Amino acid sequence: MLLYVYNTLHNVTLNGQDEENMSYQEKNITVSLISYVLIIGYYLFNLLHMYLGAGLSSAVVFSLWITVILATIIVNIFASILTNIALTIVQAIKTRTNVNERYIADERDKLIELKGTKLSYIIFSIGVFLSMLTFAFGQPPLVMFSLIIFFTLLAELIGDISQLYFYRRGF
Repeated sequence: MLLYVYNTLHNVTLNGQDEENMSYQEKNITVSLISYVLIIGYYLFNLLHMYLGAGLSSAVVFSLWITVILATIIVNIFASILTNIALTIVQAIKTRTNVNERYIADERDKLIELKGTKLSYIIFSIGVFLSMLTFAFGQPPLVMFSLIIFFTLLAELIGDISQLYFYRRGF
């Protein structure tokens, strides 16, 4: 599935025709997907660096959690706003009008969003269960909570990938 996402993003950035065929919602999902990949990469890099180095320190891990949670919220909000502004500017340049194109979610969009959300909840639930198992098997609570944050980000990432897949597939 990651190969599919790579090919889709590669086609979007290199082939202008595929970029025009992407819907408004697909573009927003792609921006969200990129931001989640960057945030999860940052989180894993720092967490593994701490774990392999001096071990998990409460103060440093709490700081990382706060950074990742705030970055997730702020980056997704600003990325969504900037994407909407950029899409409006591009649309105005292409059509040479000042009319804003409205996006209306139909039943297909709502079904795709529900399927992505369902998959996100399943991944998150499995992740919380696995995180609790690590605590039950004697790992410190920092490991459990770090895994919960990881599975939260992973669930959102997989939900976005599945939504993008359903849009590209045609349902």
